[in-house]
Amino acid sequence: MEKLREVINKIIFIIGTILLTTITLTVAWQVVSRYVFNEPSIFTDELARFLLMWIGMLGTTYAFGTKAHLSMDYLHTLLKKETVKKIKVVLPILGIIFIGSVMVGGGTLLTLNTMQQLSPVLYIPMGYVYLILPITGVINVLYLIGYIFDELKKEEGEK
Repeated sequence: MEKLREVINKIIFIIGTILLTTITLTVAWQVVSRYVFNEPSIFTDELARFLLMWIGMLGTTYAFGTKAHLSMDYLHTLLKKETVKKIKVVLPILGIIFIGSVMVGGGTLLTLNTMQQLSPVLYIPMGYVYLILPITGVINVLYLIGYIFDELKKEEGEK
């Protein structure tokens, strides 16, 4: 499971880097075309908004996969060791339920319902813009399943 997590993290990092480079070039072109050529580029604003959504979702998923997200470790020091072990299994299960229903389920519905709606400038289906929700949702669910297995392995190793 750890190798799969590393591969997914590497893929997300590469895609994120490409998207970040693209948004930087897009916004730079927007500024140059507006202030140097006095002819604002039409597509850059919309493209930057769509890319920002993808970068944000991929970034949070990457942070989740590398365990760089915020957590409240202080609470663990206040609780009994057995309670902490249970919490480390129950919380990912609750996360799977929430992410599965909101990001995967809701994101899939949103994606499918907006495939016929075209963006005003780029004329791409809005479903492609929202497709990042179920994609990152599935990846986050995979990460949570991996965390559960990791915790159960630790528990077995301690016995």
